[in-house]
Amino acid sequence: MIEMKNSKPVLGVETSCDETGVALLRWDPENPGRGLLSHALFSQIALHAEYGGVVPELASRDHVRKLLPLVREALKSAGLTPADLGGVAYTAGPGLVGALLVGASAARAMAWALGVPAIGVHHMEGHLLAPLLEDDPPEPPFVALLVSGGHSMLVEVKAIGEYRILGDTLDDAAGEAFDKTAKLMGLPYPGGPALAKLAEQGTLGKFRFSRPMVDRPGLDFSFSGLKTQVLLAWQASDKSEQTRADIARGFEEAIVDTLAIKCRRALEATGAKRLVIAGGVGANKRLREQLAQAGQADGFRVYFPRLAFCTDNGAMIALAGAIRLASGQHQDETIQVHPRWNLESLPAA
Repeated sequence: MIEMKNSKPVLGVETSCDETGVALLRWDPENPGRGLLSHALFSQIALHAEYGGVVPELASRDHVRKLLPLVREALKSAGLTPADLGGVAYTAGPGLVGALLVGASAARAMAWALGVPAIGVHHMEGHLLAPLLEDDPPEPPFVALLVSGGHSMLVEVKAIGEYRILGDTLDDAAGEAFDKTAKLMGLPYPGGPALAKLAEQGTLGKFRFSRPMVDRPGLDFSFSGLKTQVLLAWQASDKSEQTRADIARGFEEAIVDTLAIKCRRALEATGAKRLVIAGGVGANKRLREQLAQAGQADGFRVYFPRLAFCTDNGAMIALAGAIRLASGQHQDETIQVHPRWNLESLPAA
């Protein structure tokens, strides 16, 4: 059986959607972030901007072009060669099947050629563990809010690999709602960050939209109705720049309030005193401020990854993979990806 040498670094490969990410990490259980040796990222924003959204086939082709040059860049930055690797981790799902296959195929080929183990990583577990890369990482048990373009979920984390989904999105995820709302108001791609920036110029309270599903029990999310409210408000408005900013502010406040309310409910239900925020929407300035304030008021601690590790990246995959490889887990030579993959189905690390 191929075994990973704990002293050797792990290569992480992320190709789930429209960002090609690689990283090198030497697993240090005492301080995971200190073990990060290098990371490199290429975003496909410019490629997809013309189409107003991600084109899966173009995404896959660009991963083919960019992945190996980024691996060489990360190795050079860390002062390493391929022979120094102790294992390879790659995103096996969820995500776009073509994009996933690019990363999985390249990672499995490298592992086979080097005679080192490989492990397929759950993309959302990578996001969930990203705050462990910081200087003061959270320790389980905690509640994690995973908010990205395709996911809005609350997860109870009893230990690494022991997850219970408390609430999930029923339709549009928070990030998806940001992007779609921005598009209907004529903002450029990618819409979510553009809308959040515009909201900073808006007047608080000028437009107030509902906080979806906070008037009933449960921790699930639904943002499609909120998106419709914004559409109707925009169509009935004078469409001035200030009105656009005011609507953006009202929309952002509705999203942030909803997420914060559900987080507090999840902490109360589980008795946890630690809250982890991860995923692309975790970079939202207003969300960070409101949850930090809620933590001070209610006596819980909030953990965020740095902004560079909120969006998709290779470092979180290297970390999640290194933890599992260090516990003796690895996969055979079969190349398998999972466009849909239940987080609760993962084995304990």
